[in-house]
Amino acid sequence: MRELKILAVVVFFTAVVYWGVEPFAHSQMHPHVAPADYTFKELGASGKIGDATKGAETFLSAGCTGCHSLNVAGMPAPMDDASASASFGVVPPDLSTAGAIYDKNYLAELIKNPTNALKVEHKFDETRPHPMIAFYGTGGDLDQEVADIVAYLQSIAPKEINDKQVYVDACQRCHDMKYDKLLSPSDKTALSAYMGTLPPDLSIMIRAKSKEYLHTFINDPQKQLPGTSMPRVGLTQKAEAQVIAYMEKVGDRKKAEREDLGYSLIGFMIIFTLLAYLWKVKIWREVH
Repeated sequence: MRELKILAVVVFFTAVVYWGVEPFAHSQMHPHVAPADYTFKELGASGKIGDATKGAETFLSAGCTGCHSLNVAGMPAPMDDASASASFGVVPPDLSTAGAIYDKNYLAELIKNPTNALKVEHKFDETRPHPMIAFYGTGGDLDQEVADIVAYLQSIAPKEINDKQVYVDACQRCHDMKYDKLLSPSDKTALSAYMGTLPPDLSIMIRAKSKEYLHTFINDPQKQLPGTSMPRVGLTQKAEAQVIAYMEKVGDRKKAEREDLGYSLIGFMIIFTLLAYLWKVKIWREVH
């Protein structure tokens, strides 16, 4: 009976810690933030339906190829990586998959007002303009021209993109993934000056942060780290899940094995506890 009382006391205080103290500690270490928003409604989408054919013409006349490559359409990068890094601080992205991995509302705002779409107004202003020049139109309806460009990018984007390619197109310009031998093409010195610090290698970021944290952070870094230089990425929910799946594959390859081992360990502890109890009963029976 004495042992049962001791067990009851241990269970009680364990429950108090688990359901009382731990949630409080978690709330202090990981403050609650609004969930990720994949609609980007606050960007004020125009609702216009784009024309891909006209968008192709506008894309060229707007001078987008002066900075961006579009390899899927046979348009190579206008500069090598070193020159691009020196000019912009970071290598501008190839836009071959942009229409598939980025939300259309985000893309439209990114074309019209980069700092607002990226949520980096605190970093760039009139005295320090953003490297990406805002598009002011070619003389027609601005919202319609932007919708046409977005429609064009969507029309040429591949229908299926694997997880690694989504990561490459969305993240590799700034971040290394050394566990998979992927290095940022941007010059490290120029990138550090542009971002204020060198962006971290993401090889084990999945183990340093939870999936929930990463989803919110990628969708809107300012929610988790106010004032950060990291821009909002603007990925669709599917593309963001692919990035995190790739990070998990690279940085936590043993997850399934580790989880299976956990169940085996619990089973072993249950059996061991039962044997220890039976052994204790036997020994005390002989004593009495």
